[in-house]
Amino acid sequence: MAGYLEAYGEAEQKRARRAKIVKWSLAGVVLLGVVGAILFAMFHNYAQERQVKSFIALLRTKDYQAAYRMWGCTEATPCRDYSYQRFLEDWGPSSPHADALSAKVGGGDSCGTGVVVPVDFKGTEQVPLWVERSNAVIGFAPDPECRKKHWRIGAFLRSVFHKE
Repeated sequence: MAGYLEAYGEAEQKRARRAKIVKWSLAGVVLLGVVGAILFAMFHNYAQERQVKSFIALLRTKDYQAAYRMWGCTEATPCRDYSYQRFLEDWGPSSPHADALSAKVGGGDSCGTGVVVPVDFKGTEQVPLWVERSNAVIGFAPDPECRKKHWRIGAFLRSVFHKE
């Protein structure tokens, strides 16, 4: 009879160990999913925000030709509705946005095929820029933020963790 009870105790220990492994595995998967979702929300628009930061850096160094190329406009293929002269009126040394050192790039807001990235200049109103996801071309955003309703988890997390 003693052998039966010993075997019974071993089976219970194996079952308890297996239940503990399953519980910790499920907890790990849930934690990994939550961390992944947070990272996705925070870095989903990272490339487009970097593109706008590169644009602002070119304005700071006064390399207006290179900045104009980021709008998809070159000397060989100029933009039909946005000439280089008009670009200089908007972004050049005598424009309202001439002080590129004061520019602060905000968090992007995903909207269809692109991202709306706000840029704040000291003394002027916010300028929303549009960055197309497929080719990283910059342009003026049609609206200051995306019109469609969606969760703004990335903006919320940036506001929580990026306090200045």
